[in-house]
Amino acid sequence: MRIGVDFTAGIWQGAGIGRYTRELVRAAAQAGPDLTFHLFYAAGGIGPDNPFIHYAQELAATYPNVTLRPLPISPRLLTIIWQRLRLPLRIEWLIGPMDVVHAPDFVLPPTRSRTLLTIHDLTFLVEPGCADPSLRRYLSEAVPRSLRRADLIVVDSQSTANDLGRLYGIPSRRVRLLYPAVDARFRPLPSDELATVRTRLALPDRFLLFVGTLEPRKNLVRLLHAFSLLQSDYPDLQLVITGRRGWLYDEIFTAVTQYQVTDRVCFLDFVADNDLPALYNLAEAFVYPSLYEGFGFPVLEALACGTPVVTTKVASLPEVAGSAAIMVDPLDSEDIAAGIRVALSNPLPLRAAGPLQAGKFRWEQTGQHLVAIYRELAAMIAAT
Repeated sequence: MRIGVDFTAGIWQGAGIGRYTRELVRAAAQAGPDLTFHLFYAAGGIGPDNPFIHYAQELAATYPNVTLRPLPISPRLLTIIWQRLRLPLRIEWLIGPMDVVHAPDFVLPPTRSRTLLTIHDLTFLVEPGCADPSLRRYLSEAVPRSLRRADLIVVDSQSTANDLGRLYGIPSRRVRLLYPAVDARFRPLPSDELATVRTRLALPDRFLLFVGTLEPRKNLVRLLHAFSLLQSDYPDLQLVITGRRGWLYDEIFTAVTQYQVTDRVCFLDFVADNDLPALYNLAEAFVYPSLYEGFGFPVLEALACGTPVVTTKVASLPEVAGSAAIMVDPLDSEDIAAGIRVALSNPLPLRAAGPLQAGKFRWEQTGQHLVAIYRELAAMIAAT
């Protein structure tokens, strides 16, 4: 069976959907050696230092059932052709006939093959005020078209499946739950590895950690308020925030001044992937007060490292964290502060429970499940 996978996010996006796409393809290639995976992606404008091109090349060299199919066009122009202008340039004309075309990033290309569409979340509908307006307009137009065309739809959580049914009327028979997983690099680490990273990143002795994009949906203003409420009880505790700047991030820096925590908050604009496991390990607790998530990779990564986690009881986050985290109300800064106090005062049960919960999410299992979905689509082909 020939599987065409839109690998554009895997080439152009470092974290989030980019990391998901790369790990998913690797897991599927391992689980389905009799399937052939044709990874097509917008290759126009890629620089020689793009690390994910090297990852894709290594993937194709490792697995004989993986082939790279670069398209000589930029991601922006490809989106304009396929989604804005809706030109019927079918992917088969570019890469040959496919049995299944899988779009792991919200929108399908033009195709006559059987189709699998991944919907990670519906932030643009559930929390429209937390979505960039231009992205919200684009997804509001493109996602419904792709949903109508998809033979099957994959979601990262039952929460997103419920949202699809509630907001788009998608019946459960068309939806398949496929939990992502956590990379094996995220685990409790020995102290000598931690000391090296602490020195390199100039980290404080005791700190809370947030990892994610600096944007309204991540609820960092309330986190900063909650952190300010802890100052008198934890005078040596700092807050480390790492992630790229998204949209409307200025209010976060305004809040640092407003809540008088300027000298206790450290922003790390970039942390190398290889340093992230140690960063989680070094934190006293990981705090993720998000307003909405389709899954929540940072929560799973922190759990896997044995770091006490404080997160919110909304959307998919209870599915990911289970009973291994402190769950709080994202709209209540005092409740967030109270959750942090619990994590700091009694961390050992959380440190023990985290890796056990994270162990339920394995890429091997995800790959096997995805291959079963591909075979289900193949059965549809045989039945027609």
